[in-house]
Amino acid sequence: MKKMSFVFTVLMVAVLLLSACGPAATTTPKIKVGEVTDMGGVNDKSFNALGWKGVTDAISQLGVDGKYLESTQQSDYAKNIQQMLSEKEDLIVTVGYLLGVDTATAAKANPNQKFLIIDYEYPDCYTGAVEGTDCGSSTDLTNVRGTHFQTDEAAFLAGYLAAGMTKTGTVATFGGIQIPTVTIFMKGFQAGVKYYNQKHSTTVKVLGWDDAAQTGVFVGNFNSTDDGKNTATSMAQEGADIILPVAGPVGLGSAAYCQTSGKCLIIGVDTDWFVSANEYASVELSSVMKKVDVSVFDAIKDVVNGKFTGGTAKYTLANNGVDLAPFHNFDSQVPQTLKDEIAQAKADLISGAITVDGVLQAP
Repeated sequence: MKKMSFVFTVLMVAVLLLSACGPAATTTPKIKVGEVTDMGGVNDKSFNALGWKGVTDAISQLGVDGKYLESTQQSDYAKNIQQMLSEKEDLIVTVGYLLGVDTATAAKANPNQKFLIIDYEYPDCYTGAVEGTDCGSSTDLTNVRGTHFQTDEAAFLAGYLAAGMTKTGTVATFGGIQIPTVTIFMKGFQAGVKYYNQKHSTTVKVLGWDDAAQTGVFVGNFNSTDDGKNTATSMAQEGADIILPVAGPVGLGSAAYCQTSGKCLIIGVDTDWFVSANEYASVELSSVMKKVDVSVFDAIKDVVNGKFTGGTAKYTLANNGVDLAPFHNFDSQVPQTLKDEIAQAKADLISGAITVDGVLQAP
């Protein structure tokens, strides 16, 4: 018995030694995601904040790690992207049209790095443009996913709503900077007002944007709430009682003016302002929602699942990537007939029975 016990003990020691020498248990490293914001910061209650919401949703639902770097001026873009590259993020999310050139430059220099850019798509070069200065890339970038939001469709519904709700017969819109991702809202808004006028034989006037002339009112930034207040003041003095500010946090200054003065209502942009800027709920008629958070979450999920591809992801009324927010406190004030007409216009935009350009080009 003693001999058998000794043999058993030796065998157990051998097993333990072999186990100790075997390969260590491995754990899959977390996917790392880094967001580089546009000017306005991650708490802008607009597209930067929505981008970060997409990351935080992925942190809680997909178990990724996430961080952000804020850009306070355009010279920060390249620097912040480089910082993310040095930290070996699996996906770098750049938020905003103005980051287009710097994102492409970094993507071409780092072809194995995955990028998602909000409100931009490649190729973006045009005749006479200098690649790397005026535009990002003359070819597709397989490691970059661009995003296109058909916000003119949702803004069309907002314009129709504004035309149906105005008491003065004048509504208005203005932008932060005259870039395509801003003017697309203003274009849709004007088209919606025009369509209402066609349907009702009315003459509701739009201040702040003329799509035919490609001219309008722009404050030159996305940060100054004072500019938002001053612009809303001027538009209200010209008779506008509903205003669509397409300028990120600048628009919050307009909302503050409308609330204090009682002279106007606001239609928010990007997020549902009733949720993101509830302090102005008393003057928020609705919002034109651009679901940036969904596009960011989608891209992160594809990275996690090994399905990430470049190209352009398109978000429309049809796939719920853009929409008109609920009327919240104003729901009882919006006539049911107007709600029904907006619902029909939405269905017609989705089916192609009407188009924004078609309405604008009609006599």
